[in-house]
Amino acid sequence: MKSKKNLTRFTYETSAFEGWRLCVTKTGNTFTRYFSDKKFGTGKKSLVAAEKALKELRALVDGSKLVNGKLSATTIKKAQKLLADAG
Repeated sequence: MKSKKNLTRFTYETSAFEGWRLCVTKTGNTFTRYFSDKKFGTGKKSLVAAEKALKELRALVDGSKLVNGKLSATTIKKAQKLLADAG
């Protein structure tokens, strides 16, 4: 499986983690979540979960209003909760 925009595949033989990393940066705020193959069962299932979370996060972040050129504190909290609840 190949990495995609905002989704990076981690498959290292010497690493304890195998799965997908979702990472989105907007106006200086970075949102990151890891989707483990162990937790979701397979690489494809973890990718599906990561893509779903990415779609929801993008909709939230892109649809939010900026306050002084930055994301509002409410939007940041919603994004963090969305990622925490993903999967």
